[in-house]
Amino acid sequence: MFNASYSSQEIIEKYKEIRQNTEKLCQPLEIEDYVIQTTVEASPAKWHLAHVTWFFETFLLSEFQDNYKEFDSSFRFLFNSYYEQVGNFFPRSQRGLLSRPTVKEVYKYRVYVDENILHLLQNYNKDQEEITRRILIGLNHEEQHQELLLTDLKYNLGFNPLLPSYRDDLKKQLTYPVPTIKWFEQKGCLHTIGYDGKGFSFDNESPKHKVYINPFRISSRLVTNGEYIEFIEDNAYKRAELWLSDAWSTIQKENWQCPLYWEKRENKWYYFTLGGSKTINLNEPVCHVSYYEADAFARWKDKRLPLETEWEFLASNLPIEGNFREKDFLQPIVSEDKEGILQMYGDVWEWTSSPYTAYPGYKPAQGALGEYNGKFMCNQFVLRGGSCVTPKDHVRPTYRNFFHPNERWQFMGFRLAEDL
Repeated sequence: MFNASYSSQEIIEKYKEIRQNTEKLCQPLEIEDYVIQTTVEASPAKWHLAHVTWFFETFLLSEFQDNYKEFDSSFRFLFNSYYEQVGNFFPRSQRGLLSRPTVKEVYKYRVYVDENILHLLQNYNKDQEEITRRILIGLNHEEQHQELLLTDLKYNLGFNPLLPSYRDDLKKQLTYPVPTIKWFEQKGCLHTIGYDGKGFSFDNESPKHKVYINPFRISSRLVTNGEYIEFIEDNAYKRAELWLSDAWSTIQKENWQCPLYWEKRENKWYYFTLGGSKTINLNEPVCHVSYYEADAFARWKDKRLPLETEWEFLASNLPIEGNFREKDFLQPIVSEDKEGILQMYGDVWEWTSSPYTAYPGYKPAQGALGEYNGKFMCNQFVLRGGSCVTPKDHVRPTYRNFFHPNERWQFMGFRLAEDL
């Protein structure tokens, strides 16, 4: 996203833009919407606004601004997410129990930190390389939280039986038929994956290294709602043979019978969107399914999920185009029937069958920032490609997202693959 050769002024302008974008996402909210938290994964909007600000205060101002005075010393505890080396932090599951500090105070906190960050960027004459590196991490971190903000708002609003919409003016998609499904075959080859360019990347995208890719074929498009309903109607959620052991335990315990946000009323399927409750569009990519559900569907089809190496191999030759947040649908949409592999970017984060582990030679950064990615490399799976709430300039072919296999509140979907 960013190149180290950017001038200080360009960094300043990008800082202002991204910080403003976060607040624009909150403009449709009522004051009550900022505070609620209906599950441990979905943090309150107020917390997101404060945490991304805490990041700049903690990792930049406190270390590089001479005589910096914290806005409020209690914020170091309240808005730390998981950085053990920074100090203790307030329990994630209880973030929605805090009525104070107020939303008004959090916005004042943002203004205070912004003024100090801009002063730092306009006046620093030492540690320039490290300050720039941390600013870029902080801005990409904030874009991650912009996506989480929308994802969490959807969950928090969807918990309400009134099913209130986040926005009533979202863009309406054009009506297309389901794209013809095609299968693209790839011979076995030795390929290089991972990031080594001049722009920004997270540490878990490196080092660049060679992998052997066995012969495979992959679907030209994502699995649709209509196809997933066929899976449901084939009694799949009651057929133990389709599910991994942990998956079967999860769906029994949680009583899953369909994707998150789906509901069947009077023999018709509906889902909750950021624009409120809608009749399900059968031709859209299925969304809000866990790894467990994606894997079970693949077994039902006698297929599998792609490996992240296969996905990156194909995506690295494609333009980064798709249904991102800027399109203003905030919902997966039906793709036009075009040649080639469709919807590799945008719409939904695609589950892969690859566990989230370190690349050969990976070493986390020293200090607290080394906790950003490396310590989560256990019991999670990789997703690729971005979603309908991801900023377009945030995604790369090498970008690795990761979640636990039971999680589905993020905009998650999948396509199918198989061995040759």
